Amino acid sequence: MRGKTFAILATHGFEQSELMEPKRALQEAGATIEIVSLRKGRIRGWRSKDWGDEIDVDLDLNAANEGRYDGLVLPGGTLNADTLRTEPRAINFVKSFFAAGKPVAAICHAPWLLVEAQVVAGHKLTSWPSLKTDVRNAGGEWVDETVVIDDQLVTSRKPDDIPAFNEAMIGLFAKNQRRAAARTTLAPGDVS
Repeated sequence: MRGKTFAILATHGFEQSELMEPKRALQEAGATIEIVSLRKGRIRGWRSKDWGDEIDVDLDLNAANEGRYDGLVLPGGTLNADTLRTEPRAINFVKSFFAAGKPVAAICHAPWLLVEAQVVAGHKLTSWPSLKTDVRNAGGEWVDETVVIDDQLVTSRKPDDIPAFNEAMIGLFAKNQRRAAARTTLAPGDVS
């Protein structure tokens, strides 16, 4: 995974373990990770029944593009996923990875973004159980399994699934060809 860069798209209310543990697993595998959000600054996680830790945002979504990354990670968290699925920039960002054939890993409530991006039709996936009807109505095949890999997509249901999710994500991401374009550097005006 050395030389590969992955985006984690998140905002306030991300499920802390679903962002931090996949991030750590990818970094341990040698990948570079960038946290992309609606604006530069810090975002706060959600841990169980209360607010968790804050993390730094590396790149404002306005400056992010799929060509910069080898794949995308979408952590869950009800607040996180619900906010992002109403943001056209976030939905277009997700769509661009599917259009480019790049791998995407989504856990828990994150498949809401996939539904909104209209990319679940014909895919088998899993999610937090309350999204089952949304996934099916969008043309996806929802299953209650720990982890599901379907083409360029890997999904899991909940924090308890993270070990299997991380293993499947790293396997899928490692198989994917490195992006053709060189990693771009940020200019001072690229972020707000």
